[in-house]
Amino acid sequence: MSPREDATRERLHDALRERHEEIADRWVRLQLEQTDAVDLDEGQLRTEAGQLLAALTDGLSGETPVRHLFASHRDLRACVMELSLHRARAGASPTDTSLAVLCLKEALLEAMQYTTRDTAELFAAAVLINRLLDTAGALSFETYVEGREEIIRRQSRQLLEVSTPVVRLWRHVLAVPLIGTLDTARTQVVMESVLQAIQEHEAQVAIIDITGVPAVDTAVAQHLMHTVNAVRLMGADCVISGIRPPIAQTIAQLGIDLSTILTKATLADALAAAVRITDEPMPGADAHLTAAAR
Repeated sequence: MSPREDATRERLHDALRERHEEIADRWVRLQLEQTDAVDLDEGQLRTEAGQLLAALTDGLSGETPVRHLFASHRDLRACVMELSLHRARAGASPTDTSLAVLCLKEALLEAMQYTTRDTAELFAAAVLINRLLDTAGALSFETYVEGREEIIRRQSRQLLEVSTPVVRLWRHVLAVPLIGTLDTARTQVVMESVLQAIQEHEAQVAIIDITGVPAVDTAVAQHLMHTVNAVRLMGADCVISGIRPPIAQTIAQLGIDLSTILTKATLADALAAAVRITDEPMPGADAHLTAAAR
């Protein structure tokens, strides 16, 4: 580090320590003025500003190079990442998230003007602040993207779980009515949901109804086979229903062997087969038998 950069860094550190409240207030005001895409809570912003400026003051007191400060200083990195994740959850754009960090440049430059009027010193301060906060802006953007991706993955998972309900049709009999495309991710959710439900309800039969699945190809058939095998490993039987004529024809043409799996044309047929497997009498069966005897 050159003597000039070292002196500039020391002046910035002193400005942060002496004018902490003014810098934090200015930064909050700039954010409220320039990042209006979402409603930002001023109290939350002030908390973020206080924590980040305290961490920045601590970081500048060390010897870590400015360009590596936000990546290396644990508290600084945590503050920027939390700021970015908070905005990602609030629905802010990545541009607004980066601007929130870059607004700090202006607040710091204004604070430095109180420490010196020398043009060369102010230029050196601007270079140092830009070098410092450009890395913070990059970190905030990267964290924002990762945070949004995680939110999207979680929401997708929740939608899959909602769209793949496991229904208890009968004592010891479960059913999973599938509607729409069946892919690897959804099949994994189906498998996990069915296995969990088998354990919770002590089910003996699981019915997978594909009446609402528009098409069955080799991949879909393989997914179904994996699910059936997992169900069997749990000690339960599996019945596939909803085998409509076009799907039956497609399966035959593809040469997919489902001979080891009990299949039925309708969910009603599958339920009747499941009841026979579990040896559970259906309500009203005795009455029907008595009436038939008469």
